[in-house]
Amino acid sequence: MILIAGPCVIESKESLFRIAEGMRDFQKDDRIDFYFKASFDKANRTCLDSFRGPGLKEGLALLKEVQDRFGYKLLTDIHETWQVKEVAKVVDVLQIPAFLCRQTDLLVEAAKTDKIVNVKKGQFMNPSDMEYSVLKILKTRGVFEANYENSKKAGVWLTERGSSFGYGNLVVDMRSLKIMREFAPVIFDATHSVQMPGAEGGKSGGKREFVAPLSRAAAAVGVDGFFFESHFDPSIALSDGANMLRLEELKKSIKDIFAIKEALGEDV
Repeated sequence: MILIAGPCVIESKESLFRIAEGMRDFQKDDRIDFYFKASFDKANRTCLDSFRGPGLKEGLALLKEVQDRFGYKLLTDIHETWQVKEVAKVVDVLQIPAFLCRQTDLLVEAAKTDKIVNVKKGQFMNPSDMEYSVLKILKTRGVFEANYENSKKAGVWLTERGSSFGYGNLVVDMRSLKIMREFAPVIFDATHSVQMPGAEGGKSGGKREFVAPLSRAAAAVGVDGFFFESHFDPSIALSDGANMLRLEELKKSIKDIFAIKEALGEDV
């Protein structure tokens, strides 16, 4: 099972390493294909003066230190085509943010690397239309049919993170997990799916109490992996604190997911 976990953004070296230290158990679990996630820049914050992160150069240096110390595989967001080559030198997975899931030049530039590309489904997207984003990557890599096996082999993932439901709210249509899994491996982003965009006056809110039940539901539907943002103290997090989990909550959710997989007779 793929597990992507870590803080929303690199806040400081101290907090980054504190969070990374708490995730050693995931790396040791042979049932888990673990990727440590942190963003060097949150380029889509609501307000101009919101914390964005340390930037490309310093952020990549810190992620490389995490990799060297813990041996983790890494995932981070890219927002512009010029970032791709430098980021690909450090991380294992290039993540396309939801708002940019149709951005052709960014998808194509990411596809030119040998890295896995994880495309987050836009909150505004019909899940079936994500096939065309997948095809932009596959065709760049010389593959001309979008199906689960082709995407898996070519290193293309899709991530469900909820759909806009009016203003300031997201809902998860569990049908999207099955629909998108027809043409790519699917990750369920349990923490962003409970986000409430713009709900806190210039920043997003969230309802973390729904993370656990939604992740259990996704496990029952069937997905290839899970994405959880986690922090030692979400109340002081500089981005997405309202929907992040404490590490102990994350470990409980992972335990529940494996229990569901075992009950369904899936390989774990």
